Amino acid sequence: MIKIKQAEYVGSYVQLKQLPDPELPEIAIVGRSNVGKSSLINKLCNRRNLAKSSSTPGKTRTINYYLINQSWYLVDLPGYGFARVSKAERDQWGNMIETYLSSRQSLRGVIMLLDMRHEPGELDIMMKEWLQYHEIPILIVATKADKVSRGARAKHLAVIQRTLNLENRGALLSFSAQTGEGREDLLLALADVL
Repeated sequence: MIKIKQAEYVGSYVQLKQLPDPELPEIAIVGRSNVGKSSLINKLCNRRNLAKSSSTPGKTRTINYYLINQSWYLVDLPGYGFARVSKAERDQWGNMIETYLSSRQSLRGVIMLLDMRHEPGELDIMMKEWLQYHEIPILIVATKADKVSRGARAKHLAVIQRTLNLENRGALLSFSAQTGEGREDLLLALADVL
């Protein structure tokens, strides 16, 4: 299991040519707007305000880099979905994300976030299939576990598993940024990917 002893914000980038040199391994985080990417980063790194979170969907409009233990990057990509921006800007984000994911040589894998309370949507299914097609290792994480009762979680996870055609239950982790549930499982999975 990875122990995160040091985490620092490196920068926010709007163009791929601005990204740090690809000399360290990178793990990217993708998910719909408002799925809890910033909260997951903060809980994973045990830092309250490392990543800025917002109640407004689509706040992340840049590629944000966090250096972990001076040895790898956690990369927060703009959320997809219902952000209140123009179609042209959404298309620009989509192209930037797709180019990053398909061409970044230092990319080792992707953490794909889903809100446990909701069935994966069309964009989630497309993202998962796209990542599989490009043979990019995926860790699928159902966030906001604390908002679903313990008794109902199995049902919610089964819906996600079925909708995304996940072969085994182990391919899906549950996570709560509020309670820290799933943090150690995610760190174990990240160690394997890195």
